[in-house]
This record gives sequence, C-alpha cells and structure tokens, in this order.
Amino acid sequence: MAKIENMTSLLSNLVALDYDAIEAYEAAINRLKDEISRRELSTFKADHERHVRDLTPHIQQMGGKAPTQGDFKRFLTQGKVVLGSIAGDTGILKAMKSNEDTTNQKYEEAVRECAGSGESLVQVLRRNLDDERRHRSWIESRLAALKAAA
Repeated sequence: MAKIENMTSLLSNLVALDYDAIEAYEAAINRLKDEISRRELSTFKADHERHVRDLTPHIQQMGGKAPTQGDFKRFLTQGKVVLGSIAGDTGILKAMKSNEDTTNQKYEEAVRECAGSGESLVQVLRRNLDDERRHRSWIESRLAALKAAA
C-alpha cells in the first residue's frame, strides 16, 4: 500500500511539474523575440501537455487524483523566465534550461523509482524523460548559437 501511495505521489508531483513547465513555456514564448526559439518552445510546451495526458490515467489507476494545475513551483519557474527576460532571449533560454534541468532530474528519479512497476508506466516515463533530455539539449545548442552570433 505504501509503495502505491509513494508512486501516486511521485507521479502527481511530475504532473504538477509538467503544469508548471507549461506555464513557464507560455511565459517564455510570449517574451521571446527569436522566432526559431518561439517555434521550438511551442513544441516543447505541447510535449509537457502530452506528459500530463499520459501520466494522469496511471495516477487514476492507482486510486489517486491527478493534479489539474501546477503547484507553488510555478512561481519559481515563471519567475525565472520573467527575470530572464530582462536579459533578452538569452536570459529567457537560460531560465528555461534551468527549469529543464529540474524536470530532467525529476524524471530520472521517477524512472529509477518506478522500474519494475509495470511496463506501460515505465515506457511513459522513459518517453517523457527522452523529451526532457531533448528539450535541454536543444536549449543548450540554441544558447551556443545565439552566443556565437553575438
């Protein structure tokens, strides 16, 4: 019973984190001037929306209630973007990279914690982790490109 409660809590925290990421991406997209970054971040936002859709049924199957919004971290994630906007597109992307560092870490922990808990869930978590790694990698590459162009 405790293991299911722990897994439900872990997955619920991921869903809340994904909601926070959706809000942070929305804030970033609205502030970026670079069209390439705006377009790519829009696809990343859609990935986070899919993460919520894909994880919610697993939480419900365990008897939990999935979050329908982010938690207090959204103020931190959005705040980084707003403060980053003072430094322009580079600052915004650095803030988003910081947010992605967090989501990567949380998904890596979830994959480890849920190993052996059902192949369907583990596949969802691994796919989401792959998305998070791709997001962070793209942001790092874009920051390097913007720095080289400056």
